[in-house]
Amino acid sequence: MARPEQVLLLEPQHELRFRGPFTDVVTTTLKLANPTDRSVCFKVKTTAPRRYCVRPNSGVIDAGTSINVSVMLQPFDYDPNEKSKHKFMVQSLLAPPDMTDTEGVWKDAKPEDLMDSKLRCVFEMPAENEKTHEMESNKISSSLSKSESSTLSMKSMPSSLDDGEVKKIMEECKRLQTEVQRLREENKQIRQEDDGLRMRKSTVMSAPHSSPAVRVKEEGLSARVIALIVLFFVVGVIVGKLAL
Repeated sequence: MARPEQVLLLEPQHELRFRGPFTDVVTTTLKLANPTDRSVCFKVKTTAPRRYCVRPNSGVIDAGTSINVSVMLQPFDYDPNEKSKHKFMVQSLLAPPDMTDTEGVWKDAKPEDLMDSKLRCVFEMPAENEKTHEMESNKISSSLSKSESSTLSMKSMPSSLDDGEVKKIMEECKRLQTEVQRLREENKQIRQEDDGLRMRKSTVMSAPHSSPAVRVKEEGLSARVIALIVLFFVVGVIVGKLAL
């Protein structure tokens, strides 16, 4: 006598797919739905019980409800040349209205009351180009994350100077620029005077009264040049602070 058609709806219907690598536990989900108006007892069996952990592997599905069964494949050494021969079977039967003992129902069940569905196991190992693509995607994502983090940190960085301090520094910078311009003009004038003195010194080398004047001019030139260097240094430090 032929067995009745399976009343439970299985998802997936024919295959349980496990995606590697298989160095750790790989889990797939089997959904069992009961569209009938009666409770249905079920059991999940496999041809390789040591290789799988099934939770729950049996139970009762109330009318109009469903249940998710986790099928966990244990780690193993995958051989692509070896085809999987593992299979699963979902066995079910309609629960009697006055059911109190599930195990007793299974023991008392007649063969013609049992319904079953079979599923085969399929192992999938990611291709090398998929691995490469995933690694490149991870690198790009990491680079973008670092770039966004750097941009956000730059935007969120508080300024070390308030508006009042910036205004004061700008005014001081303008004043120093004016001072530098004035010193440049004076330095130019001193150079012109120094050139004139050197010309007169070459023509009047024997005149003793001209030597002190030349020394005074040269000392004045050295002092102004030093002051000019110091001012350039101060301006550089202030401009550097503004740039930061």
